[in-house]
Amino acid sequence: MTTNSNPSTTTGGEPDELILSVVMPAFNEAHVVGEAIDAVVGVLTAHAIGFEVIVVSDGSTDDTADAARTRASESVSVVEYTANRGKGNALTQGSLLARGRWVAWIDADLDLDAALLPEYLAAAEDGGLDAIIGSKRHPGSIVDYPRSRRMGSVAYQTLVRILFGLHVRDTQVGLKLFRREVLAAVLPKVLVKQYAFDLEVLALARHFGFSRIEEGPVVIRYQFSGSGVDVRAITRALWDTAAVFYRMRILRYYDR
Repeated sequence: MTTNSNPSTTTGGEPDELILSVVMPAFNEAHVVGEAIDAVVGVLTAHAIGFEVIVVSDGSTDDTADAARTRASESVSVVEYTANRGKGNALTQGSLLARGRWVAWIDADLDLDAALLPEYLAAAEDGGLDAIIGSKRHPGSIVDYPRSRRMGSVAYQTLVRILFGLHVRDTQVGLKLFRREVLAAVLPKVLVKQYAFDLEVLALARHFGFSRIEEGPVVIRYQFSGSGVDVRAITRALWDTAAVFYRMRILRYYDR
């Protein structure tokens, strides 16, 4: 692992006013990661929010890390791994470095509109929430999304409600905001590194008493330039979901 640009102050606020840490996992996103960073920095600067951005290049085989470093500054740092360890691991490692009161996750592929970050932050602070998660099924969402993937998402979230009593309509969107205390309690227990990582985080948050979780709108315009949702991914997601259920309900692993 390599890092650079250890942030000490934040754009949009005085030193020690670090409110929001934005963790951006990236795998082979050299062509868009710079623009994705610019989008986050631009919106948070415009709203005078003290922030840091932590980009995690998860074993990229292109120039993702180098492209991200062109934006490195006091408020933007880059973490690089030589081996691909999964998006969940990238989010975990970036979140462990985060110093803000709130930690946001947003993908680096430009599918998601970063302009909603200030709205999420304001709603979470005003409502005393533990987390806000982006949802394709929120009535305010604008989603350019294939029908087949809509149906699969509905089916999966129905399964999630049955297994975990997690009353959210979408766990998988790559835009989320957490109080840092929530992630500090949850992440050391998380075992899934890929497809069901988000589910395990949310299920554990609820299990540990962080139940003030609301959904937020998202604007998604899928690029479909990265990894797709194929049979292997679906099978692995279902396997990981079953494993989380087994650890939580049968083994009581998370209570140890």
